[in-house]
Formats: sequence, structure tokens, C-alpha cells
Amino acid sequence: MNTVTVYSDIGCPWASLGLFNLRRAATEEGVELAVDHRAFPLELFNSRPTPKWILDPEIAAVAEREPALGWTDWQGPESGYPVTMLPAMEAVQAVKTQPGTPEAGLVASDQLDAALRHAFYAESRCVSVHSEILAVAEGCPLVDTAHLDGALRRGTCRRVLFDQWEESKAPEVRGSPHFFLPDGTDLHNPGIAFTWPKGTPRPLITEYTPAFWTPLVRALSDRAPAASLPD
Repeated sequence: MNTVTVYSDIGCPWASLGLFNLRRAATEEGVELAVDHRAFPLELFNSRPTPKWILDPEIAAVAEREPALGWTDWQGPESGYPVTMLPAMEAVQAVKTQPGTPEAGLVASDQLDAALRHAFYAESRCVSVHSEILAVAEGCPLVDTAHLDGALRRGTCRRVLFDQWEESKAPEVRGSPHFFLPDGTDLHNPGIAFTWPKGTPRPLITEYTPAFWTPLVRALSDRAPAASLPD
């Protein structure tokens, strides 16, 4: 199985789009893929929650270009909007530790990551809340929800989250998302380009090429040396 490492924030629309395209291409090409998620926690970098007034226009721009995502404007009450994505990102790390092989843990954690992103962007669910994270996990066949619940109660992977934040400060990691491939290739927010001209209400996507991911995934079918990642 091929492993792609990605630094990202669950609350980053560009990362969520990139991962969606990676997973879609892998499914279409029949390539078994494991994603090793590592946190690039924007709220820790910026010392504040990611503002809704920034996310809303980004989400709208992405949803318009890629309807298959099923994203929508936030439908819940303002009071229910997630103020933090740390618990959700911690949950993804915790699933890696569930019983089984490391590769199986990565596949299960990627299933939860995809489900949490969909719950937030498409279903307006508050994935900051412990009970909501577990409810999302219940819909993931590969996730051991009892193990996840225990790991979150004990804070098993909170230190891992902060360690990954320190990792992601390295110059090799340029933002969310940043993909590291098995052959040593690294890609920062690939397959899309955008600008946000001053005075405009939302970003302008100037290039979007989901087909970018197809040859990349095909190349992953041949095993290659592991990428060099920040210490």
C-alpha cells in the first residue's frame, strides 16, 4: 500500500478539496492508498480561531468549482459553529493507535478525516464537540469508536498534535495542505490556483485541474522510497 503524508487543517477548505481529489483519483484508478495525516493547526499558528468571515467565501468558491463535494453554507446556529478544530484533528491521530496494523490505522484515520470534513462542510455539524466526533465516527466502518472515545477521554494524542505543530513549523512545510509523496516529491496546495483581489467578497479561482491527480496516483502504484520529512 502506498502512503502519502499530508500536513493540513480540517478547517482548511483548500486542504479538504485536495484530499477529496486525491481520494477520488485513487478510487478511480484502483490504487490502494494510505494517508498519514499530520496537523497543520491554523488556530495555533494564528493564535485565534479561523474566522468564519474568511472561511465562508473560501468554502463558497470551492463548492462552486467542485459540486461533487456537496458543500453548503453553514446551516446551523451561529452558536454551534466550531471554534476549534483541534479535537477533530486529535481524533484523527487517535484512530492511528487503534488495534491492528499501522497501515490499517492510517486507512481508518483517513476514513474518519474524510467523514469529519464532510460533516463540517456539507452537513453543518459542530465537529469541535466530543459527542459529535463520536457520532461521525460511528458512520465509519473502519473506526473503532470505543477505542477513539477512550483515547479522547485520556488525551492520548493531544501531545502528538502539538508535536506535529512543531514539525509543521519547519521550512519544508509551507502550509495547509502540503503533500509528501513516497518518491520524495512534495506539493503545496497542488491542482488549484487562486487570488483574492482587494475589495472582492471572495477568492477568485484562476486554475482548477482535478485531472492533475490522476497521473500522480498512477505513479504511486509503483513503490518508491519514503519521502524525507521534517524532524
